[in-house]
Amino acid sequence: MKAVNTFRQHKGTLARVLGMIRPYWGLVGLTLFFALITVASTLYVPILIGQGVDMIVGPDNVDFAGLTSLILRFGITVAVTALSQWLMSLVTNHITYRVVNDIRVQAFNHMEILPISYIDGHQPGETISRITTDVEQFSDGLLMGFTQLFTGVLTILGTLGFMLSIHGGITALVVCITPLSFFVAGFIAKRTYHMFREQSEARGEMTSLVEELVGNQKVVQAFAYEERGEERFDKINEQLRDCGVRALFFSSITNPSTRFINGLVYTGVCIYGAFTAMSGGITVGQLSCFMTYANQYTKPFNEISGVVTELQNALACAKRIFEFIDEKPIAPDVPDAVVLNQGQGSVVFDSVEFAYKAETPLIQNMNLQVKPGQRIAIVGPTGCGKTTLINLLMRFYDINGGSLKIDGHEISRITRDSLRQNFGMVLQETWLKAGTIAENIAYGKADATREEIIEAAKKAHAHSFISRMPEQYDTVISEDGGNISQGQKQLLCIARVMLLKPPILILDEATSSIDTRTEIQIQKAFQKLMEGRTSFVVAHRLSTIKESDVILVMKDGHIIETGDHESLLEKGGFYARLYQSQFTMY
Repeated sequence: MKAVNTFRQHKGTLARVLGMIRPYWGLVGLTLFFALITVASTLYVPILIGQGVDMIVGPDNVDFAGLTSLILRFGITVAVTALSQWLMSLVTNHITYRVVNDIRVQAFNHMEILPISYIDGHQPGETISRITTDVEQFSDGLLMGFTQLFTGVLTILGTLGFMLSIHGGITALVVCITPLSFFVAGFIAKRTYHMFREQSEARGEMTSLVEELVGNQKVVQAFAYEERGEERFDKINEQLRDCGVRALFFSSITNPSTRFINGLVYTGVCIYGAFTAMSGGITVGQLSCFMTYANQYTKPFNEISGVVTELQNALACAKRIFEFIDEKPIAPDVPDAVVLNQGQGSVVFDSVEFAYKAETPLIQNMNLQVKPGQRIAIVGPTGCGKTTLINLLMRFYDINGGSLKIDGHEISRITRDSLRQNFGMVLQETWLKAGTIAENIAYGKADATREEIIEAAKKAHAHSFISRMPEQYDTVISEDGGNISQGQKQLLCIARVMLLKPPILILDEATSSIDTRTEIQIQKAFQKLMEGRTSFVVAHRLSTIKESDVILVMKDGHIIETGDHESLLEKGGFYARLYQSQFTMY
């Protein structure tokens, strides 16, 4: 009954799980075959024991020849049972881990095609929790379900058949008392699923918080956030403890409750069977056999109760995984999308409209025409739309209206991969992966030679500090480059772009973490790199963009001024005031 309630309540999730198992139906059939052999051999043992009891009638009245043959059959049966159980576990493990592997791969692959808007709107730790912890919890429930559900159901059916062959009346007593355990288990089942789901959600919050605090430990310490971080951790930890205790309490009383019912069944069999044996209805050996079967008949109900309790947790985790997999992916490239192999670098914004949220417009009626090789500087106050412009160019977000063209092609009709291969981007926020320095520089060009990597590092003025590292270009740096300085990390990111030599560059405060002397050298390197390439330069220090062909002054999502440095100063408008304020400050 508990299993039936679980299946009815979560039949959608269960159907998807069965769909994931479908490719392995052959192995499932093999599992059932070994389960059948295990149950049959297990149930044959009590018959042998009963026969052995009947062969010992009294003193000097023992059938030793029959017992010898019986012991041999007993040993063979036990050996067959052990072998079939081992093979069943082997096949079950194979099925479980293949299914879990498929789900994890599907979830990870789906993560890679989710829109940036989803990533921006969700905590990284929550996503990590779904792909790792929830999948692991689901694996445990599925493994237990396979190993115990099959054998449990077969054991119930098998013992019923054997008991009926011995005595129908005692069997009827067993069948009449057993449903009590269904009612107890069903009552508990209704209360466990939601508790396990709350537990999974709290676990996800915990992962997010830990990821946030560990990943920003310097900021945490700099702002003395440790105590408040502990308070947040304690609150979520208390919530997780509360959910876990309640879920564990209800799930843990299932087994004792069903065992109590099973004890009643066993007691009834012993009393009724004893009177039947005394009246000559069955032999003593058959009574001992029946008592063993009664115990074996009720035991699977305990196991199935435990299985379904685990299934409650597994299905709660599976539902979270499937919810993640069902998140709407990024729109695929149109069938006739253009592959932009080596673009020229012309960019045209024509009445472009964009908003992250429909109720809060950001960019409205933007018009801009950039010729190949032009250097475009973008300035303006925080929140004016500079980064949004980059997001639209890279197609991290799609425009809501108007037209955005690259080399005469509508950006939505260019394949994303080829579009982004035409851009080289250095942001203020650096990103490096755990690996060697050479691997980080060649992140966008895996087939780069060592000579090309060194040349790019020299152009980025990173070769000097790399040469001083213990293993030079083979030096392993930690995730996000934690064992090198912020300026050195930024130099490696610049070297990464130097290696690619893309037709369009995006530089967003690319030298913000570099010392003044090195910055001058890098600016010279950028000057050379930008020759013949369309470049978008986002800068807060206006002194670094004086040589730009066009300066876009943005405010509230609009381009309010356009021109070169001198002409904008002559206008005496927003740019002139912004420049003068910085000049005064410095």
